[in-house]
Amino acid sequence: MKKITLLTSVLLLFAFMVNAQEDTSNSSYTEYNKWSIDLGVGIGTSSSPFSSGYNSGEFGDMVYNLSGRYMLNDKVGVRAGVMFTTINEGDNSLPFSTDVFTLTGEGVLNLGSILNISDFTDTFNLLAHGGVQRSTFSFDNGASNDNTLGFIVGLTPQIKLSDNVALNIDGSFMGNIMQDIAIDGNARPMPSGFDGWMANITAGVSIYLGDNDQHADWVGNTTENMVEEKMGGFDNKLAMIESGMQDTDKDGVPNYLDKESNTTAGVAVNSKGEAIDTNQNGVPDELESSLTEMFVTKEYIAETTSGSGVEAVKPDANDDLVNVYFKFDSTQPEYYSLDAISKIVKYMRVYPEANAVLTGYSDQIGNKAYNNKLSEARAKRVYDIVVAAGIDASRLSYKGGGVDTSVSKDSEAARQMVRRVSFQLK
Repeated sequence: MKKITLLTSVLLLFAFMVNAQEDTSNSSYTEYNKWSIDLGVGIGTSSSPFSSGYNSGEFGDMVYNLSGRYMLNDKVGVRAGVMFTTINEGDNSLPFSTDVFTLTGEGVLNLGSILNISDFTDTFNLLAHGGVQRSTFSFDNGASNDNTLGFIVGLTPQIKLSDNVALNIDGSFMGNIMQDIAIDGNARPMPSGFDGWMANITAGVSIYLGDNDQHADWVGNTTENMVEEKMGGFDNKLAMIESGMQDTDKDGVPNYLDKESNTTAGVAVNSKGEAIDTNQNGVPDELESSLTEMFVTKEYIAETTSGSGVEAVKPDANDDLVNVYFKFDSTQPEYYSLDAISKIVKYMRVYPEANAVLTGYSDQIGNKAYNNKLSEARAKRVYDIVVAAGIDASRLSYKGGGVDTSVSKDSEAARQMVRRVSFQLK
């Protein structure tokens, strides 16, 4: 009955500590895993009590331990475990063999976080633990089992192998009270008291459980780190505000309100920074007259009755010398590129049997999947303009060529050259 009552008390204490709430109101805390399994194997020694003629060897007994640990935060945790030891006779001792099965319930301190060890190294850590233990001694001489109650304290140095595993070396010291029978299974030489002593040294691993990148043993959520993280957050917010108040495309609308951040210089915009395009043909109204002059439209068919001046367009286009260039992250052609579209339109007007394939490209900045879609959207924009200029859609096709990696990613000027739509005339 005494054994059941003690075990129940330990389990209730553990459950209460596990459910204690940590303060997570501070957003600067790093998210981390809290559960781990700690296991080890090593050697142990027992100093008392022994009856006359018996003793154990100096750290000659095998010890096995297994525990589950939960960190309430990066500094404090709890753990419950089991330990098994077989104590055998030492030198000049009568023979005996005693099995010891131990249940433990302990608190854990992450000294690495408390002492800021993480400021100096991210591969070494130190835990301290202490609590209550309940041991059952089973003797080979037929004596009844002896159940004891006591304490356990220890230190656990750790070496980090990965985000999921760490090596540990644990040194633990245990004291027993109410030990009615000597460790060798015979009568005690003196009345029971606080005189049962055991010590263990084990080596093993800590296996971390959870989906986060780090475990509480290694996050180092120190006050200094929290202050630095807060200051970094403030700096980022100030930079965002400063950037938002700028007007990159000089259209009179700050970036934080501007839905079209690359408007062609000089064109009228609405309150959202969008170029005014009344007929929704993708060309700002203020550029319509220029396009009419540069493109061969349906109304301008009569002008293209001869091939004079356009024979060189086909070889130039197929040698990648005739291209339409684009602004960064945009499907709006650069103003100076509209002449390239005009050349293609004129050529196809003069040679009605000619067909064209339009291939769009993007530079290397940004997500590859997004850039692949952007390259096709650029080709589609030029396709729409050429069709609007009077070329039959059946004579055209378009496709995305994806990311052009032929130039240096670090050169802004070189990247401008690959943000383009090229023509292949057939």
